[in-house]
Amino acid sequence: MTDERQPLLKVRDLTVNFTKGTHVVSAVADVSFDVYEGETLGLVGESGCGKSTTGKALMKIVEPTSGTVELDGVDITHQRGRALRHARTRMQMVFQDPISSLNPRRRVRGIVAEPLDAWKTVRGDERARLVDDLLNQVGIDPDVYGERYARQFSGGQCQRISIARALAMRPQLLICDEVVSALDVSVQAQILNLLEDLKAEYGLTLLFIAHDLAVVKNISDRVAVMYLGRICEIGPSDVLYQAPAHPYTKFLLGAALDADPDSVGTGAVLEGEPPSPLNPPSGCRFRSRCPFATERCAAEVPLAHEVAPGHQVACHFPFIAQ
Repeated sequence: MTDERQPLLKVRDLTVNFTKGTHVVSAVADVSFDVYEGETLGLVGESGCGKSTTGKALMKIVEPTSGTVELDGVDITHQRGRALRHARTRMQMVFQDPISSLNPRRRVRGIVAEPLDAWKTVRGDERARLVDDLLNQVGIDPDVYGERYARQFSGGQCQRISIARALAMRPQLLICDEVVSALDVSVQAQILNLLEDLKAEYGLTLLFIAHDLAVVKNISDRVAVMYLGRICEIGPSDVLYQAPAHPYTKFLLGAALDADPDSVGTGAVLEGEPPSPLNPPSGCRFRSRCPFATERCAAEVPLAHEVAPGHQVACHFPFIAQ
């Protein structure tokens, strides 16, 4: 069964390689997925699996080696100059480190107004009103805090300011890169609730990148699981957590049982470290840690196929719910 909706973001065979001396680091390899208007797609996996590089490649902060990225039907892969700048107004990114992502030499009002000033969309009183409205919407009182510097705020407050800045140009797509990983649990909940409220108010579409499975489950409509630069499984959040089809997903859920008691896991522990992206395994990249791997897994790259409506897995021998 194929989803007949037109995706807001369409990613096909996205590859990002980095050169290290004479070696090539395969950070992202042939990644394909869709993000539909109004949904939240969670992108989850171990540290170093390529999640953040994928997000940056979508924004062309990191230049893709190959593949295509379409935003609302327009291929932005090879755009440059003003065309790319215009595309970036429609998709914005909130970064993992909220403090270093803010200009330390500008006051809060100036930070939030920076996109407006760059595009000269509003000026004078309208600019000031819009900036104050954005700060109020993210829970920062502009009358009290508007003239302070980023260093005078906590990490959670800086993340709120980052979100306000990202919303200044009224984007369609918001890419959230580990936006709560550096925050205390109570502050994480506040930021997640804020994102949900803003999503409803602005009609946002979210790509939510994280390594915390419980956080991803709570905020996402669908979840994509990434391992060593490849998408190994993607499907509706409830389905994927209740009936994971890929061995890697099952191991991840088993490790996350304490944090997410509703998820289903094997109770087994995933042993070993991920292979180096300098020399990834042939065939299935997970095979070197998979207890179910066979010779076929070493010889053939598994292609994504549907095991249930909207549920795809890239595995030669997936777990299929009976």
